[in-house]
Amino acid sequence: MTYCIGVQVDEGLVFLSDSRTNAGVDHVSTFRKMTFFEMPGERVLVLLSAGNLATSQAVTGLLRERVSSAKSSLLTVRTMFDAARIVGEAVRDVYQRDAAALKEHGIEFNPAFIIGGQIGGEAPRLFHVYSAGNFIETTADTRYFQIGESKYGKPIIDRVVKAETTLAQVAKCALISMDSTIRSNLSVGLPLDLAIVRRGTLAITLHRSIAAEDAYFKVIRDGWSESLRNAFHALPDPVIPS
Repeated sequence: MTYCIGVQVDEGLVFLSDSRTNAGVDHVSTFRKMTFFEMPGERVLVLLSAGNLATSQAVTGLLRERVSSAKSSLLTVRTMFDAARIVGEAVRDVYQRDAAALKEHGIEFNPAFIIGGQIGGEAPRLFHVYSAGNFIETTADTRYFQIGESKYGKPIIDRVVKAETTLAQVAKCALISMDSTIRSNLSVGLPLDLAIVRRGTLAITLHRSIAAEDAYFKVIRDGWSESLRNAFHALPDPVIPS
């Protein structure tokens, strides 16, 4: 299991992913779930992946291979919509190659991807690509996508993120969302990858790897827990007849 989130606001895009993968409690490993496709000043794309690790890596590897071998790739398409289509095509190609063999071994074909970024003069855009290769885009009403173990980290994002929320605030919110997920699901864990793309820069504004000893993440974890406890105790208790 994993947890990845991509958020789009007026200032740009924020991406966050964990790196834990497991095949049972005795086999826990670390694999990065964030991949960059970047030509600074011309385009910047960030890909997040979830699902069966071998399958998601096969799709990511195919996308990288096509950068150098195919006429149409993530470094040549003209719009982010076409970038999402390229990811969907790669998903379907891997499905055609591997799905039958996976089914024979009782393995579900379940990759999911978030692809976002900015190309040229186009506005930043964010897409969720499903295991069938189809995809949806964020709207004014839905400004983020989650893949993997999404339920524990959803409430804080729903309450906080608006179009005008700053990138710094979105990053903080995403880290709180991730911390909530880590605390509730052992299959999600550190280290984390945080990436920020500021609108109009056409480059990665910030990429930060966050390990257990990261001072800022510790402030987030401890501060959020304390704030929740204080808010809980500040609320009135229900009246219970004696």
